[in-house]
Amino acid sequence: MTSLQLLVIDDEPAIRQVVTSHLRKAGYTVDQASDGETAMERLSRGDVDIALCDIKLPGLSGIELLRQARAVNVDTAFIMMTAFASVDTAIEAIKAGAADYMIKPLNNDELLHRLTKVGDLRGLRAENRVLRRLVLGVNKEVFGFNSPAMREMEHMAAKVAHTNSTVLITGESGTGKGVVARLIHQQSPRAEGPFIPVNCGAIPENLVESEFFGHTRGAFTGADKARKGLFLEADGGTIFLDEIGELPLALQVKLLHVIEQKEVRPVGEEQTRPVDVRIITATNRDLAEMVAQGKFREDLYFRLSVFHIHVPPLRERRQDLSALIKFLLQRSTRRMSNGQEITLDPGVEALLMNYDWPGNVREMENVIDRAIILADGNHIVMADLPPQITKVDQSARLGDGFHSSGTLREQMRKYEAALIYKTIEETGGDRRAAAQKLNIGLSSLYRKLEEIEGQKPLPEEDHSGQEVRQE
Repeated sequence: MTSLQLLVIDDEPAIRQVVTSHLRKAGYTVDQASDGETAMERLSRGDVDIALCDIKLPGLSGIELLRQARAVNVDTAFIMMTAFASVDTAIEAIKAGAADYMIKPLNNDELLHRLTKVGDLRGLRAENRVLRRLVLGVNKEVFGFNSPAMREMEHMAAKVAHTNSTVLITGESGTGKGVVARLIHQQSPRAEGPFIPVNCGAIPENLVESEFFGHTRGAFTGADKARKGLFLEADGGTIFLDEIGELPLALQVKLLHVIEQKEVRPVGEEQTRPVDVRIITATNRDLAEMVAQGKFREDLYFRLSVFHIHVPPLRERRQDLSALIKFLLQRSTRRMSNGQEITLDPGVEALLMNYDWPGNVREMENVIDRAIILADGNHIVMADLPPQITKVDQSARLGDGFHSSGTLREQMRKYEAALIYKTIEETGGDRRAAAQKLNIGLSSLYRKLEEIEGQKPLPEEDHSGQEVRQE
């Protein structure tokens, strides 16, 4: 099925009926007009994708109709028809803005081929407009997760990607639910189609329906031109409905209809339009509890949650923190500092590693961006971090060995020492495990202990775990 809306314009009833019947059997939505004036009235609603128009019409000719439509910004592609194989007429039609030109009698297979070509080109242009509007694009920067929970999430995403199942992604704000949705799309058979993200909470309630399903020109006050709607823009691809819990109840009914019937009806339009789109939703709210409270439809909840993926918060996957900090630092550095290398003071990295990140990945990215802006000499120090991180009571986290007196450098040294001793204690004295947990080399750990204690380094271990005696 195709979501294209066609208009057949011909003064001969038999031709209109035959062409319309053939196109409807091919899955198109088709209207008819017998003259230029009637056609112009229909075109002015702004929802016709392609007009199949005879050049010889009573009154307003096909070419005059095309020029008049262009003059009032009707964005409909025209395929012109004529029984006369006139090259001059063909050139005139193309100059007027026609997308293609066919000679009567029409060959059915050739007609479908021409419609597909024009439709594909129109769809590509529409998608490019959406991509520009939403500032989209395939993100080639991929972060590799280390935590078991996120690796399991990736496995589940890969499994569901190759199906057409709806997917519900849950997790706290800022955990990267949109990244998971895009990951599913990119691994799916729809990867070459559009990926349209929509923040349901950011659209005014009175505009949600027209944003989702489109509207005709004049459908309501301010609708000065037709809009296709995000579902039709996503035809052949994926639509990602973020913050689905914010969707008004009235729209929940219509979304359920789209899922079940695979069709939409633009505001102001009488006919429905078929749509082939994969729906992925996300929320940081408890939809089951909202169902119990009567704030979310139970039937829609079951439709959306056929496959459920939960994205855990950063505080529950600390194995990802060190690599994620470096990943975001490198990405922000390329974006904000003209490629100049930005480094982190060890005390800063330790603070970032031990912070709970209530705002998750989004908060971490904001903190790193802010630090890059404030950093002097391309080196981020503790003073470049925001208050919510530096005011954390680290003495309570690390023990009484850390106090906030002294210069910044002295405080950082005390903090680093307290963190090292605390980690060694947590690993039962296993310095190799402590070094791995701190994401530093074993020799670096011994060197830091030597600096802290002001004595000879402790015996190192070889790769077998045995101590190497030092003379």
